[in-house]
Amino acid sequence: MGGRHSILKLRESQAPDYSEIQFQMLWLLVLTLPCLGGSVPVTSGTELMGIIGGHDAAIGAWPWQVGLWFFHPTTSEWILFCGGSLIHPQWVLTAAHCIPGRNPQARHFKVQLGRVRPSHQGRRQVARIIRHPKYSLEKGVLGGADLALLKLKAPVRPSNRVRWIRLPPASSSFPPGTRCWVTGWGHIAPGVPLAPPQNLQEVEVPIVADEICHWQYLTEGKVIKKNMLCAGGEGRGTCHGDSGGPLVCKWRGTWVQVGVVSWGHEFCFANFPGVYARVTSFLPWIRRHIRSCP
Repeated sequence: MGGRHSILKLRESQAPDYSEIQFQMLWLLVLTLPCLGGSVPVTSGTELMGIIGGHDAAIGAWPWQVGLWFFHPTTSEWILFCGGSLIHPQWVLTAAHCIPGRNPQARHFKVQLGRVRPSHQGRRQVARIIRHPKYSLEKGVLGGADLALLKLKAPVRPSNRVRWIRLPPASSSFPPGTRCWVTGWGHIAPGVPLAPPQNLQEVEVPIVADEICHWQYLTEGKVIKKNMLCAGGEGRGTCHGDSGGPLVCKWRGTWVQVGVVSWGHEFCFANFPGVYARVTSFLPWIRRHIRSCP
């Protein structure tokens, strides 16, 4: 899926009206650390992702969900254009293609925490941006390694609305048919944006076998790489407008994040699963950057 975002724009001086508009840009998806607490609850021919077949999420249901805001210097507008997840008191996981440009500036990003609707409140400043070194701006999402880390300027205190998600152990497995959940603020159907007040959407999706996903997308001329994971289908999954969000599953009674929303079929066909960055493929890279807890 490729360079079109479904995004919300708010001028810093305006009261939020939660209206959704189109904004087109050429924008080239448990590491169980000792201190990570458990939580309860761009390229041609591809599209960025949102939620299809879901329903409103309750406040606090997914306390690790974040909204990624970008400040566009030309229009002086803050734009909610991607999702992400809090994986540590001071670190957010999102998709690499959610970070525009070759030299992104941390001051142009903010992270919304603890809210199910777009808001200027509860946003945190970003201190550092790290895209995965194997992500290619030229190849975009189809090249794989669609993952990025954002370090917040200050650690977050947990609450009933804000908590970090565990990452899965490298040895964990989630066989085809495993029921997982994905969340986001994106389109609810191709060309159909989420209606005001844009409440966070949630939807349950099954893990899809690598072989099935591979052959489905091969008919579209796209390759599913080993560091990608597929989930969805049956009219449920992701569509345009909200990349970078978390795919979470239960592992031994605890929620863990197994994927990051990356791409999918251009027209969000119901029988095509969404494609995610496979989190277990990147645990060593995450470990190198999150070395100790504050």
